Amino acid sequence: MILCECGEFIRGETFKDYICTSANPSTATVGHEKCGLLFDFIDDKIPKKYSSKKELKSIAIKFAEIKNLDQSALEQFLIEVDRLKTLGTLSDYDLLMNAFGRL
Repeated sequence: MILCECGEFIRGETFKDYICTSANPSTATVGHEKCGLLFDFIDDKIPKKYSSKKELKSIAIKFAEIKNLDQSALEQFLIEVDRLKTLGTLSDYDLLMNAFGRL
């Protein structure tokens, strides 16, 4: 699962394209259909999103819906997201994965 810079989780809404990377001038990759962002998996140039607390809450709720968390797990998950956000060092994706791993 990829969290795009536009704030959406990419689940099958992709298109195929070719970009220039350090490995090859014509490397196959995928892009997000909604916003058109291309992902460079070869050179690890995947953009990282750093949202405000308010934006992050809505992204966290979308993530919880994808993972089918029940109400008590959702509450704990949101608390962990808040705790990790106060550190201010993690990207949104890393923050969500760490919070989910602590459940």
